[in-house]
Amino acid sequence: MHVFVSVVDRIREVLAIFPASSKMVNASALLALCASAAPAAGNIMLYQPGVSIAPSPLPPPGPSSHGEEIIRQFVGLSLATEWSLVDKVQFQGETFEPEGMVRLGNDRYFVSAYERPIPALRYNTAPDGADAQGAGFAHMMVFDGKGGQVADATITEEGSSEYHNGGIDYDGTYIWATLGQNRPDSTATLVRMRPDTLRPEPILRIQDHMGAAIHDLSSGNILTLNWGARSASVWNLRYKAEVPPAFTAPRAVIKNPSHYTDYQDCKFLGHSQHYAFRPVMLCSGITRLYGTVIGGVALVDMESMAPLYEVPLTMVSDTGMLVTKNPMDVALVDGKMRLFFLPDERNSTLYVYEPI
Repeated sequence: MHVFVSVVDRIREVLAIFPASSKMVNASALLALCASAAPAAGNIMLYQPGVSIAPSPLPPPGPSSHGEEIIRQFVGLSLATEWSLVDKVQFQGETFEPEGMVRLGNDRYFVSAYERPIPALRYNTAPDGADAQGAGFAHMMVFDGKGGQVADATITEEGSSEYHNGGIDYDGTYIWATLGQNRPDSTATLVRMRPDTLRPEPILRIQDHMGAAIHDLSSGNILTLNWGARSASVWNLRYKAEVPPAFTAPRAVIKNPSHYTDYQDCKFLGHSQHYAFRPVMLCSGITRLYGTVIGGVALVDMESMAPLYEVPLTMVSDTGMLVTKNPMDVALVDGKMRLFFLPDERNSTLYVYEPI
């Protein structure tokens, strides 16, 4: 069972409680105000009516809350490390093309994805990307710990050219994401949303495709990664952004010196004592090299994009997909580092691994 809700629907439900003559509210004025303020992109399908979309209160961000211990355990990995599949959870419903994932506590997974009913076209002039835009919608989906679908929010409007919802990060208050055109060298919008409302708040527009966002809680810097994570752009909300649709210039652009992995999804781990208190993130992804596909996870210096420690991963899903292909998250569970992967499209299963 599922229901459709919007901001205006919620207001109508509240207003129904009051008699028409009530002086407590001006119903027509309130509805008109909310209808004009609420974008069509705020539409949400609720699959478990009466169940909260997000935990309350919101939990702290797991990766950065335990970043030092996660880093300590990660740098102990090697090619010889064996991995144990500690959990496998089938996510219900259509998952489209999942790109990013954040885990809020033990019972909520937020998954960014995009739906593309009209596919983009590829030409010989762009072997690494799409020349034609295609058409689609960006989604933010929510699942419980058993894989049951809680909500699916469509966060772009019909006809929007920026519908590619990439890798995401959670800072304890907001989920950060980029909505980009589905092709390199294009445009994107940096957005943030509260997990309990899933309503995207545009922050600034970017004159390049961006496929992931990472928030450094300490400095306020936000990194966005372009197509294939070949470079990172640095932003900071302490500095005024241009008013959309105008583009804001990044404070810096950092070229990625590593070509081993095209990072898909990254999580902020904090300013690590292990690396002289530099800001560190954990990133995963895949790369196609010489007719084969390799996958891996890396600790990355957010100020230089230099990999600090890299580990190739060879685990595959039941369909044969490398687990690092799409979304990733990391957590410390019972003192042990766990990696969470959602590699398959449309019909997705969560794979949870611990090093042995």
